[in-house]
Amino acid sequence: MTEAAPERRARVVLVDDHRMFRTGVRAEIGRTEVTGIDVVGEADDVESAVRVVAETRPDVVLLDVHLPGGGGVEVLRRSAGLMGEQGGVKFLALSVSDAAEDVIGVIRGGARGYVTKTITGTDLVDAIFRIGDGDAVFSPRLAGFVLDAFAATDTPPVDEDLDRLTQREREVLRLIARGYAYKEIAKQLFISVKTVESHVSAVLRKLQLSNRHELTRWATARRLV
Repeated sequence: MTEAAPERRARVVLVDDHRMFRTGVRAEIGRTEVTGIDVVGEADDVESAVRVVAETRPDVVLLDVHLPGGGGVEVLRRSAGLMGEQGGVKFLALSVSDAAEDVIGVIRGGARGYVTKTITGTDLVDAIFRIGDGDAVFSPRLAGFVLDAFAATDTPPVDEDLDRLTQREREVLRLIARGYAYKEIAKQLFISVKTVESHVSAVLRKLQLSNRHELTRWATARRLV
């Protein structure tokens, strides 16, 4: 018996700087005859993302938070005009990070939801269609970050020290503060141990700290852990 074709369809662009991850997501959700998802484009940095989204005008963009060229927030900023159109492009953040500042940053930038890369293929397909319908979708506990941020009556003070760090450096900082070894961080972020070491050195230099113990205390004091 032939399986019925899905009644709903969605055109999707994948934005992530790891080709193997994009390949995995495409294999998981891109079987259009089964899922109804048509992957119409891919990008691996800010410039290519902005270009592909503008050219294809998808229903939903799956957007990684940390990208070469300025990160997901920069993609959102430069694609704001497409979001504002009738039936415009909608963005769903899909990231390994579950940090409050990352979640809040992309939601303020215009993303309609935020899910982590632990999500199953079935749930991701469901999230895409819900985002396409105008719903907001979050992985468990992440919605609380957004509710807390937007419920606050006072604008949080700018942390000039934290602002010196790139998004990737913040991510490494957070994992170091949580006690991860360099090898574990490299595996989780899909980068080399040498790159992790370079990020840690940059963080220590920018924050004028001497070692990872001071770094952990610094991050804990700012509730980044």
